Amino acid sequence: MLKNYFKIAFRNLWKHKVFSFINIMGLTVGMSACLLISMYVNFELTYDTFHTKSDRIYRLVTDVITPSETINAGITSWAFGPTIKQDFPEVEAYTRVNGGSFLVRKGDIKFQEESTVFADSSLFRIFDFPLIQGDPKTALIEPMSIVFTEKAAKKYFGDADPVGQTLLLSGEGIPAKVTGVMKDIPENSLIKGDMFVSMTTMTQRLNRGIDEQWGNFGAKTYLLLKPDADSKALEKKLPEYLERRAGKLMRESKMSYKLFLEPLLDVHLKSERDVDEKGSMSNVYVFSVIAAFILLIACINFVNLTTARSAERAKEVGIRKVVGAAKGLLARQFVSESILLCMIAFVLSLVLSAALVPLFHNLAGKVIVSDLFADPSFLVYMLLAAVLIGILAGIYPALVLSSFEPVTVLKGRFSTSFKGVLLRKGLVTVQFSISIALIIATMIVYIQMNYMRNRDLGFSKDQMLVINTEGDPKREVFKESLRGLTGVKSTAASSSVPGSSNPGAYSEIENRSGELQVANLDLYFVDFDYIRQFGLKMAAGRPFSREFGTDTTQAMVINEAAVKLLGYAKPEDALGRRFKQWGREGKIVGVIKDFHFRSLQENIRPLTMRIEPGGASLVSVQIEGNRLKETVAAVEQKWKEAIPGRPFSYYFMDEFFDRQYRSEERFEKLFFNFAILAIFISCLGLLGLASYSTMQRTKEIGVRKVMGASIGSIVGLLSMDFLKLVLIAFVVASPIAYFGMDRWLENFAYRTDIYWWVFVVAAALSTVIAFVTVSFQSIRAAVMNPVKSLRSE
Repeated sequence: MLKNYFKIAFRNLWKHKVFSFINIMGLTVGMSACLLISMYVNFELTYDTFHTKSDRIYRLVTDVITPSETINAGITSWAFGPTIKQDFPEVEAYTRVNGGSFLVRKGDIKFQEESTVFADSSLFRIFDFPLIQGDPKTALIEPMSIVFTEKAAKKYFGDADPVGQTLLLSGEGIPAKVTGVMKDIPENSLIKGDMFVSMTTMTQRLNRGIDEQWGNFGAKTYLLLKPDADSKALEKKLPEYLERRAGKLMRESKMSYKLFLEPLLDVHLKSERDVDEKGSMSNVYVFSVIAAFILLIACINFVNLTTARSAERAKEVGIRKVVGAAKGLLARQFVSESILLCMIAFVLSLVLSAALVPLFHNLAGKVIVSDLFADPSFLVYMLLAAVLIGILAGIYPALVLSSFEPVTVLKGRFSTSFKGVLLRKGLVTVQFSISIALIIATMIVYIQMNYMRNRDLGFSKDQMLVINTEGDPKREVFKESLRGLTGVKSTAASSSVPGSSNPGAYSEIENRSGELQVANLDLYFVDFDYIRQFGLKMAAGRPFSREFGTDTTQAMVINEAAVKLLGYAKPEDALGRRFKQWGREGKIVGVIKDFHFRSLQENIRPLTMRIEPGGASLVSVQIEGNRLKETVAAVEQKWKEAIPGRPFSYYFMDEFFDRQYRSEERFEKLFFNFAILAIFISCLGLLGLASYSTMQRTKEIGVRKVMGASIGSIVGLLSMDFLKLVLIAFVVASPIAYFGMDRWLENFAYRTDIYWWVFVVAAALSTVIAFVTVSFQSIRAAVMNPVKSLRSE
């Protein structure tokens, strides 16, 4: 019986090739899109789930509370991890990680290793980063111990055994020993790096005593709790621990801390604090909804085309019932046809998805899955989903077709029911409501991204070359050697540039009441040329100047946001006010206008600037646009002359700053491409319905042409019914799209408005798309010879 079902199903598919092609094409594209989006969603939702103890790992985070603000930090003091392990038996282990970069030398070969991670020796006890070589218990215990990933080990040593080899780190050439090689870290991991250096290198060699500093924040601390430990109960004990360990410091500094435990599995998508490559739960929801919508549109196509063709299969049903076929038997036959069609579409979608994986990775900006067929369980779920789609999409057409009365259909009195026509129109309206909502959303996403790319940032970033000298003592010699170089307009040095990280400094600044107000303020170390070179504008006072000898020791420049924080009504009111910050005392000499030194997703924060040559490791070089290549080559030559022991590494300021928006740009690209797919599938269904509707009205068209109807009037007649549905869909989609995108825009501190013309353009565009799709069949029918169409009837 099953064999007979499939034989009949194949015959029907082959007999109606056009409709079968449209159905299979729509389902294939829909399933492919759903499969790719499912991979993306699964990738985001499974961050760090590969760790076997992930349910017991927590990130320790801090609220730093000052009289001025509360800072929600994703980091902790260096002392918190070791002492919490000592004080609480619930904690099985802790590890601290901290990113950095090193100049690495192997013989005459030099690398600037940017993906460096300092980590405690317990890293491999808490996290599942398997070692291929070396002992995970001892690999990161001794100072100057290094563990490489497989990829990095091959870069440094090729096929040779790296364990036991010695490398030289930093400009001083400190010997370091390779103690292990670990497997490459999965993409969906919070902790990423190519070279892991023992934390004792930091605490015993590079920055002695840092792990005893309660007020020095910079460590990402992870705790592994014992299996029976209650994280909430432990969290309630932390205030008493802070008072006991750091109470005196908090009172003296007029700052207080609060500690919280974030489950590891929640950090990537749900944390409101600092996270490297932070994910977005709202984006996961958005893409999940898009996947569901695309699949829904494909299923609607199937239901519409199958029920529309019900008249053609009415006689088949009638004859089958006359010879004894039961209603249930017929329903199973039609459902099996639906499942077969979905299976064909599923196989084709696997082939299409496999071909599109590299392109999808390029759009997503990350390698989500190296092999589509690597996880059989995932494919089994998708196969079951395809079967379920076949059953759900085929069940209504099966019930409709199997319920035909044989006497009625065999007498030729059968006609499509009003309910059937109404259902098809309703489903088309749903399809285009989704498509129009996606058109509106895509336009708003583009406008927001364009707004962010083109907003006045308050500083100059064009033609700016940034070179990291990492505190090299010859930095000033190199910087001075660039003055007067052809193509170089100016140079400056700083600890940070817009878009990069910068420290927060414990500060005391005189407020409007004359008191020294405590705050943790962002800090830039700069030289005399920085403010001028970056085009920062003064709101009051003056920039740093070599004419004032005390500027190197007693002067500070703040931004307008800091002025507001201190309670001053005007920037001028802050001039001459006292400050204390990291061992320096002096007065405010100038106020710069606010500029976006961080992403537009954040409000501009209070910023302080000080002259500090020793801390300004970034050299910024403004160059002439018409001599770009020659000037970079000339700068590199000066670098080799001044600092021959280090590789020349640079980036352009505009590209570097725009990296902050990579995740938003990827979201924009993915959204746009999947919106196009949804519209394409909708048009496929509309094309199929228009084709069938035109075929059903062949005789009517012939009569109208004989009576003198023009081609234009016939095209308008055939198109009008569908265009009405599109307009209804626009009315339904507009408010939904507006409220949805208004919520999405709330994620941005600086956002565009939702303009009325977006909806006008979306309405016009959807109407044109629908008209072009429908008119393709309408024009063919309108130009047909009426004699031929009437004879065929």
